[in-house]
Order: sequence, then structure tokens, then C-alpha cells
Amino acid sequence: MAAKKRSSAIPMAVLVLLLGVGMVAAKSKKEKLCNKGWECKASVYCCNETISDLFQVYQFENLFSKRNTPVAQAVGFWDYHSFITASAVYQPLGFGTTGGKQMQMKEVAAFLGHVGSKTSCGYGVATGGPLAWGLCYNHEMSPSKSYCEDSYIYPCTPGAEYYGRGALPVYWNFNYGTIGEGLKVDLLNHPEYLEQNATLAFQAAMWRWMNPMKKKQPSAHDVFVGKWKPTKNDTLSKRLPGFGATMNVLYGDFVCGQGSVDSMNNIVSHYQYYLDLMGVGRELSGDNLDCAEQKAFNPSAEQSSTS
Repeated sequence: MAAKKRSSAIPMAVLVLLLGVGMVAAKSKKEKLCNKGWECKASVYCCNETISDLFQVYQFENLFSKRNTPVAQAVGFWDYHSFITASAVYQPLGFGTTGGKQMQMKEVAAFLGHVGSKTSCGYGVATGGPLAWGLCYNHEMSPSKSYCEDSYIYPCTPGAEYYGRGALPVYWNFNYGTIGEGLKVDLLNHPEYLEQNATLAFQAAMWRWMNPMKKKQPSAHDVFVGKWKPTKNDTLSKRLPGFGATMNVLYGDFVCGQGSVDSMNNIVSHYQYYLDLMGVGRELSGDNLDCAEQKAFNPSAEQSSTS
């Protein structure tokens, strides 16, 4: 009996050992981290290509070919190096490094599509076409209001002005405060930093892209790369993953839920134009491209515009 008992214990010990080895292997595989130099460090996302691997300086110049013409407001401000330097903070978090090469390039085009449309001075019959004039501005030229709202958490600083600045223009004191906290930069007291430093201006835009600006709302990154799963209410509100939902996250009903309006179509056009120039092609724009019929995540009655 004793011999029989010992023989049955041996397979059990082997099984425990094998399970232990399997768990260690699975843990090791799960925690695999990669480094790609200064641009992307210590992240599973760094095991993919970096943004500079798939989006190079000549492509940046093609996308923003008119930004340094004499009529541009921000001549000499925006450059490729500032964009890549800013992205080094967010690439380890998945910005432009999520999925395969096609998704990575599409996310870069999507992000820059918003940036280009919001900083463009390409109107009407502009030379090169209206889509070639992204990154023409780095701040709002003729502010229509003070953009100062009473806030206990982010009170307006005397003398500071909170008009639109940056690559995805930031408006209002509470948005400067929120984004400043995220970047660990005192933008509430020094909103002017966003029109003085191109790397910081890109970082502020990327922070907005990667983080929800409101509670119970996804980030633009998550809705674009497919990390966000719509609820039943989202589906009923026609909010589905894709480029259209990025507009909903960033601008709400200032752009979305109004049918085929110019403000929405202009952003979509920039995205598709950049896809073409980057060699991806607008035919791969993805599903749910617009937000014409989407209900806003946060109706404008509940928020002030950040667009």
C-alpha cells in the first residue's frame, strides 16, 4: 500500500512543478518589456515599431507643407523633432505604438488630422489646397471672450488669458488647469507656455488624446484603436469605435450630432488627406468615420467648449 501511495504522489509533484513553470512562463511573457532608445522605453508597446520608424521627417513636411510660408502666423514654430520628442512620453503608453503598422500609422494620421484642421489657415482657394495649411497657427488670433469661468479648483490667475493655444487648442482656465496637472506644468498660471514651446504644445495635445477629459467618457485614443467597448446606451446613441467618436470625445455636440456640417467634414478631410500622404490611403479610413448622427458624450449644456 505504501509503495502504491508513493507512486501516485510522484505524478502529483510533477504536475505541481509543471504548473509552477507554466505560471512563471506566462508571467514572464505577460511582462515582456522592450526599449527602442530614447523614443520608447520599458513598455510592451515599445516592442512594436516606433513612430519615427514609420513616420519620418519628409512625411511630416509633406503633411504641413505650407506652415512656414510668410502668411502663416507660427512661422518656424512647429517642427518634426518637437512632435517626436513630445510623443516619447506617450509612445510607451500606446500612442502610435498600438497594434500593427497600419493601425499605428492610422492613429498618427488621426491625431494629426485633428491638429491640422484646428491650426489651419487654408481657406477657399489657398495655394496648394486648403488641406495643406495645417500648423499655420499656435494660438487664437482674435479671442471672442476671456474664457475665464469661476472655478474653486482652477481659479483664473489675474492677468492671465485663457484663449486657444497649442496643437489641439486649449480654452478655458479649468482646461489649462487640468492639462497642466497632467503634464506637471503650471499652465494655469502660465497659459502662454503653450505658444512658446512646440514640444509642450504637442504634449498637451497628446495628453488630451490619451486621457478622458470628462468622467464616464473614454479617451480619443481608446475609441480609435478599439480599446473602448460601447455600452448599450452608446450603441443607441450611435457612438461606435472609429474616427467619428474621436471628434465626439474632443468636441462633443459642437461638431457631432448636427448632420453633415462643415466643421465635422473639415476634420475628416484632413484625416483622409494625411492617410493618403502617409501612403496608407483613405480607403483604409475605417468604419464609423463621422459623428453626424452621434449624440454627444457630454452635451454642451454641461460643459464649456475645449475646441
